[in-house]
Amino acid sequence: MLKNIPAILSPELLKILCEMGHSDRLVIADGNFPSESMGKNAHVIRADGHGVVELLDAILQVFPLDTYCDKPVTLMQVVPGDKVETPIWDEYKAVIAKHDERGADAVTNIERFAFYEEAKKTYCIIATSEKALYANIMLQKGVV
Repeated sequence: MLKNIPAILSPELLKILCEMGHSDRLVIADGNFPSESMGKNAHVIRADGHGVVELLDAILQVFPLDTYCDKPVTLMQVVPGDKVETPIWDEYKAVIAKHDERGADAVTNIERFAFYEEAKKTYCIIATSEKALYANIMLQKGVV
């Protein structure tokens, strides 16, 4: 055990977060995201039983967002014609605002398949049990 480290951050995840360098990215994936197939060239960490919001909050306590780019946080756009609400995005923006002064201004959205292509290039994908749709979030690491 360590002091001041959120208990939800497993030793394996902490190791990966420490290994990541400036501009490396990670995805915190919802339960529907194809984590294993997208993460063939990445570290895939299971976080079964956990949701994205709680992991995002814990990660941002130790993980700086990139200040050298305008939008270090990326969400997957809702596919046109999909009648899906995304209230979880407001939760994400509130968590981000707790840890980064840019708040919602640090967030951008990209098309679903563009998100998949970017996810294939990430250092790590964290597979959660999140049930909300369009709940995938990509973070770009900054410097301490």
